[in-house]
Amino acid sequence: MLREDRAFKELYPFESKYFELSSGANMHYLDEGSENNDIIVMLHGNPSWSFYYRRLIKAYCNDYRVIVPDHIGMGLSDKPQNYKYTLSNHIANVTELLSKALGSDKKVSLIVHDWGGAIGMGWATAHVDQVDKLIILNTGAFLSNRIPFRINICRIPLFGALAIRGFNAFAGAATSMAVTKPMSKAIKEGFLLPYDNWKNRIATLRFVQDIPLTPNEKSYPTLEEIDNNLKKLKNKKMLILWGGKDWCFNDFFYSEWRDRFPSAEAEYYQDGGHYILEDEHEKIIPRVAEFLNE
Repeated sequence: MLREDRAFKELYPFESKYFELSSGANMHYLDEGSENNDIIVMLHGNPSWSFYYRRLIKAYCNDYRVIVPDHIGMGLSDKPQNYKYTLSNHIANVTELLSKALGSDKKVSLIVHDWGGAIGMGWATAHVDQVDKLIILNTGAFLSNRIPFRINICRIPLFGALAIRGFNAFAGAATSMAVTKPMSKAIKEGFLLPYDNWKNRIATLRFVQDIPLTPNEKSYPTLEEIDNNLKKLKNKKMLILWGGKDWCFNDFFYSEWRDRFPSAEAEYYQDGGHYILEDEHEKIIPRVAEFLNE
């Protein structure tokens, strides 16, 4: 699936690695930089993939070991059709990968975005001693019944499957609706690369269906546990970087992070959208580097 043309390789010049999970699914991940360096783990959301972090990987891989997985069903990972795409399974997959890749005692600075927030905090709250620093990008990891109308309608049976899997409406719309600065054609193609047919869009639908809004939904207890355990991370250094024009993870979520972690450093980018690393990477790359070096 990975394109070999020069334009794409310039955007994403990384060596693909694969790890077979205990479920039998192969998880694609990037592991750039020396094994002797401090570790940064970056976790993406839906409907992006490790491509979202390409600029940060390039910027930090000379000084850090940078590990960036694609969640099962996403990016270049396997996309099984009869798989339980639940929050608990995504957390278990990241846990299994990091246990294999890192061993049991190495510390990690964690960067999370969108669904990567709940997945990453699920791992972090269970591995507090391994957490060094936390960088939060337009995400949530706590209970909320807030959901934008344009996402909620994609949860309607049949309509959601037709829109997301049939017409690629979710990933396709994100290339314009998740940014305030237009993407180039090559970058847009990069985001859409893994989601080129009905079968390959399975997880973009399942993530939407798995949003835990009420106690009746499968992933609600998992998110509730994460919510209750976030306080375990209160003494960790945290940097919150927020796009003010995100219509999904809006200022309610930003305020919630600030309230829960009042000692966190924070930068608010008034004109940044949901894909904050697309809109504000020129400011974010040096800011994160400064934070990691503190």
